[in-house]
Amino acid sequence: MTPVRTAVVATPAAPGPSWGDVVQGLEAVGWGTLLVPDTLWTPSPFPALAAAAAATTRLHLRTWVVAAPLRTPGALVREVSALRLLSADRFELGIGPGRPDAKAEAEQLGAPWGSPVERIEQVVAAVAAVRTQVAPAPPVSVAAGGNRMLQAAVDLVSGAEDRIALAVGPLATTGELAQAAERVQAFAGRRVRLSHQVTGIGDLVPAWLARGGLGAALQRERGAAGWFPADDPDAVAAALRQRADDLGIDEVVVPAELADAFGPVLSRLQ
Repeated sequence: MTPVRTAVVATPAAPGPSWGDVVQGLEAVGWGTLLVPDTLWTPSPFPALAAAAAATTRLHLRTWVVAAPLRTPGALVREVSALRLLSADRFELGIGPGRPDAKAEAEQLGAPWGSPVERIEQVVAAVAAVRTQVAPAPPVSVAAGGNRMLQAAVDLVSGAEDRIALAVGPLATTGELAQAAERVQAFAGRRVRLSHQVTGIGDLVPAWLARGGLGAALQRERGAAGWFPADDPDAVAAALRQRADDLGIDEVVVPAELADAFGPVLSRLQ
């Protein structure tokens, strides 16, 4: 069976345990990769990942995901070069064209916010710059949802460790997730590694989904592919392995708020 990789999305926060203690704890229980978001309401991912690199030895470290329009390729190359060095090559570049609501963040930073086509071109240019100017170049994870971005992404994920993070909605059904994965593989004409994010476990959902009215009951009712029951970790682990085999979704991404609840599944995937 295809091994299932595990990734946890976390950010430094106060009050609470130190960031170093947090990431050491995540590494100790067996998470494979730490993902740090790139938003203006969370700490910048690059210093956060640098601090995580200093506190850990095995954990892979990835931006989740850098919005290409918010940085020039040259600025991104500089950050990636530093993290590659500080992490002893554990850094992975997660990148995308920016969330639909990121236009306001671009305005705050004084960065232009182009059309969808222009932002896709910025992703392509940024990845090309990193691969040309950083040696060794890190693995790349490209966030993609629409057909145009997916078509660009399949050309970018050419390395053995590269992948596409499927940008499907939190209420996407298992069937819709399968269709998205199959569309990627059809565009690529080859097997592409894919990631998908958990949106709920039992009655628990991330706060941002709860604020949007996308609670566990609604996810369960709609058959959301990212929602899983809390009382049968063996079945959840088996379902994730099946997705890896059938669809190429070989990485499960879990928000830190759900990490403890996902623990029994994590141990079964190791």
